Amino acid sequence: MKSFLNCVMLLALPLFTHASTRAQTFQETAADQWHQFRGPLATGEAPHATPPTEWSEKKNVKWKTELPGPGSSTPIVWKNRIFVLATRPTEDIDESIPTPEDQPNRPFGIKFENRIFEFIVLCLDRETGEEIWRQVARRCVPFQGTHPDNNFASGTPTTDGRYLYVPFGSQGYYCYDLDGKLIWERDLGNVETRLSFGEGASLTIAGKKLIIVRDNENQSYIEVLNTTDGTTLWRRDRDEPSAWATPLVIRQGNSQYVVTNASNRIRTYDLDTGDLIWECGGQVSNVTPSPVHLGGTVFCASGYRGSALQAIEVDSKGDITDTDQVAWSLNKDTPYIPSLLLYRGHVYFTKSLNGIVSSVSTENGQIILEATRLPNVRAMYASPVAANGYIYLFGRDGQATVIKAGGTFEVVSENRLDDRVDASPALVGKQLFVRGLKALYCLEASD
Repeated sequence: MKSFLNCVMLLALPLFTHASTRAQTFQETAADQWHQFRGPLATGEAPHATPPTEWSEKKNVKWKTELPGPGSSTPIVWKNRIFVLATRPTEDIDESIPTPEDQPNRPFGIKFENRIFEFIVLCLDRETGEEIWRQVARRCVPFQGTHPDNNFASGTPTTDGRYLYVPFGSQGYYCYDLDGKLIWERDLGNVETRLSFGEGASLTIAGKKLIIVRDNENQSYIEVLNTTDGTTLWRRDRDEPSAWATPLVIRQGNSQYVVTNASNRIRTYDLDTGDLIWECGGQVSNVTPSPVHLGGTVFCASGYRGSALQAIEVDSKGDITDTDQVAWSLNKDTPYIPSLLLYRGHVYFTKSLNGIVSSVSTENGQIILEATRLPNVRAMYASPVAANGYIYLFGRDGQATVIKAGGTFEVVSENRLDDRVDASPALVGKQLFVRGLKALYCLEASD
């Protein structure tokens, strides 16, 4: 028996070593990519990038590629490929659905479609912007409508370097290899968001686990899928109204946790078991900003009908609302839609939907940069990003401001593109990728 066990251990060891080596290789490669919403560190920082700080339609545009339809998901960059989501209506009509003109008036003028849409996954060459492949994940009438500022392709995909994982929400979740072959798909059913604002939470991956949060007006839940075949590993119901925040995975020692931000509670689950580790109240409505993490602290914010920014100790247990496990908090000038930027010991954030930027110390919440209006940047949906000592802030009208990171407000440049920019940009190497409503830009300084 002892000899048999030794044999089993010897056989198992190379498999474990191979898996461990592969995970380490992915992490090393990912540091130079933009494989998920908010970048390689899930903080908005590109640690090794040196993108341009000046651009226009005629300056530092390496290429510009027209897209087949709208979307506001971040472009995902992996080595020489870029992955973008889009949707577009076809000429086909579902006559069982009333035309938008014949539908009742809804808040914000929201109408339900009766046209069949294509839900498109697009792969582009990073150096040329030319199309490598495209797949239509589904052709269907979208479930419900969206807010006029939202669309049906606002959730960001992710990759583990082998496969691409795509969220179209009520229209399905999909896994492709990087050459465009469909590996699996899952239909998790429809969800009804507040006032039919539409869906938008992005995907998060950790090893062979794909994390999906679907906070909505019926039964909210978090579900973790096996990346190999899309089967469910675990699911937990959540007592939450609609929210759009992307989950965050934190590694602490030998454990992994997933942190979710929402109106009723910030919650942390054990990634392996789904057990609830801790929860904390204190956020406001329509939570959209994603959490960020540094050391032993996670930072969560929201900014609709109120303001909240909380720094919480990761190793907390139970319900920690109004306890000293909340290291510090702030109740002004926090973002509604843009996520936080964590960079060089500061948390940077914008006020509600406005071009007003602030920063605080990660250590104690002390205000470093008092709320300051950006020149010529008004409404903002895109999240701020940072690289090489600079912070990039994009307005919805294509106007962007670059400022120096640090405790003083110093404008480096003001720039403009002729497109609407709601998607958060991606920074990789010497390039800045900006997804507009109509086109994807690759910005790179000419030598």
